[in-house]
Amino acid sequence: MESREAHFNILLATDSYKVTHYKQYPPNTSRVYSYFECREKKTENSRIRKVKYEETVFYGLQYTLKKYLEGKVVTKEKIQEAKEVYREHFQDDVFNEKGWNYILEKYDGHLPIEIKAVPEGSVIPRGNVLFTVENTDPECYWLTNWIETILVQTWYPITVATNSREQKKILAEYLFETSGSLTGLEYKLHDFGYRGVSSQETAGIGASAHLVNFKGTDTVAGIALIKRYYGTKDPVPGFSVPAAEHSTITAWGKDRERDAFEHIVTQFSNVPVSVVSDSYDIYNACEKIWGEDLRSLIESRSAKAPLIIRPDSGDPLDTVLKVLDILGRKFPLEENSRGYKVLPPYIRVIQGDGVDINTLQEIVEGMKRHKWSIENISFGSGGALLQKLTRDLLNCSFKCSYVVTNGLGVNVFKDPVADPNKRSKKGRLSLHSTRNNEYVTLEEGKGDLEEYGPDLLRTVFQNGKIITCYSFDDVRRNAGLKNTEFEEEIQ
Repeated sequence: MESREAHFNILLATDSYKVTHYKQYPPNTSRVYSYFECREKKTENSRIRKVKYEETVFYGLQYTLKKYLEGKVVTKEKIQEAKEVYREHFQDDVFNEKGWNYILEKYDGHLPIEIKAVPEGSVIPRGNVLFTVENTDPECYWLTNWIETILVQTWYPITVATNSREQKKILAEYLFETSGSLTGLEYKLHDFGYRGVSSQETAGIGASAHLVNFKGTDTVAGIALIKRYYGTKDPVPGFSVPAAEHSTITAWGKDRERDAFEHIVTQFSNVPVSVVSDSYDIYNACEKIWGEDLRSLIESRSAKAPLIIRPDSGDPLDTVLKVLDILGRKFPLEENSRGYKVLPPYIRVIQGDGVDINTLQEIVEGMKRHKWSIENISFGSGGALLQKLTRDLLNCSFKCSYVVTNGLGVNVFKDPVADPNKRSKKGRLSLHSTRNNEYVTLEEGKGDLEEYGPDLLRTVFQNGKIITCYSFDDVRRNAGLKNTEFEEEIQ
C-alpha cells in the first residue's frame, strides 16, 4: 500500500459541526447507517437546463478509500493535533478524544466502518442508492457520519464522468447519423482542462473521470491517478498529439505565420499534429496558408497523421461552419454513404473554444444541418469539462436512514415540508435490477423480496481494508454506451 502523505489527518478532514455530533445522538445509540445518492429533481426547470442528466456514472470512491481511509489513519500524534486545533477552534473541549483513542487502541488506528457500493463505472438512474456506510463497532456510532464530508466529495468524479458521458451520447448519435459508423468516437472530446481547475488533485480526479468515457486528454495528472489507484491493462489510459499554442506561432512574428505553420507540420510529419490557426486571421489561414501556400505539403500527409486545424475564437458554430466551408473549397471533398460531406483524411478540425455540453450539441446539429459529417471534427473542452460543475448539478446527497438505539433498530428519514424533493429514504437499503433491466432501491430492509435479483451493493471497505477493487478497464466496461439504435456496442 502506498504511504499516505504524512500531513493528512482524517481527524481534521470533516465539517466543524461534526466534531460535536457524538454528543447529540440519542443515548445508547450503537449503530448509524447512512447512504449516498444523486437525488431526483422532479421540479427541475427544463428551460434553464437543457440536459436532464437522468442517470449517473458512479466513479471515484475507490480513489478516496485508497488515498484517505485505507490502513492505519489514526495515530497518537494525529489525535493530539486534532485535540489542540479543536480546543482553539471551538474555544471549548468538545473533541471526542476518548472515541478516537478507542479506535487507535482496539483497531490500531483502522476505521471500524463498512462501506457497500455499486461497481465503479455503473450507470445508475438518479434517485437510487449508490453506496452505504455504517459503523462495525457499537462504540463508534458517531464515525459513520464523521466521514460523510470526505466521502461526499465523490460528487466531483461522478459529475465529471456523468457530464462527459452525456456528451459522448450526443457525439455518438450525430457521428453515427452522419457517417454510419462510430469509428473514432473515443477521441471526439479531448480534455483541455488542466490549467482551468483549482488544484493538482482536482486535475487528476477530473481528468480520470473524463477518461472513463474518452481516450483523449492533455491533463496528464489523470493518467497518473488512474495508474496509481485503478490500473489498466495498457501502459496508459489516455493519449494526445503534438500541438501548437499561440506562443509557438506568434514567436515567429505576424509576417512569418506561414513559416511557423510549415515548420511545425514538418517537425511532426508522421503523427497527427494540431495547429492553432487564429493568432491573426483564422479564415485567411485556412484560405491562403493551408489552402494554397502549404496545400501540397498537407496533401502529402497520411490519414494516420492528419493536420488538425484549431480555431480558438469567435462564435463556435459560425466559426466551425465557415472553416469547413473554406477547407471544402480548397481540398477535394467526398460524400459518404449517408450523403454527408467529408474532408480528405489528411485534414481535420478541432474546436476547443467555448465548448460545453450545450454548445457541443449546437455545433453538431449545425454541422448536420449543413450536411457536414461529424467525421470532420473533434472537440476540446476545459473549464466546462472539469470545473464549471457543482454538487447541485446531480443533487448528490448523504443521509442517515437507520439507527440502533437501546438495541432497537429504527428507520429514520427527513421530509421537509418546504421541499418534497429533499425527502430521504428510510431504513437499510439495497439496489436491485428488475426483470426489465431497470433499477430499484428497496427501503426498510426489504431487499429479500423474491421478485428482485440480488443486491448490487458490494462491500468495498471494511475495518480499514479495501475488500473489492476495480481496474480502470472494469470501470470503462461498466460505463460503456449500449444503445439499440446503433448497430454496434459503443465502448
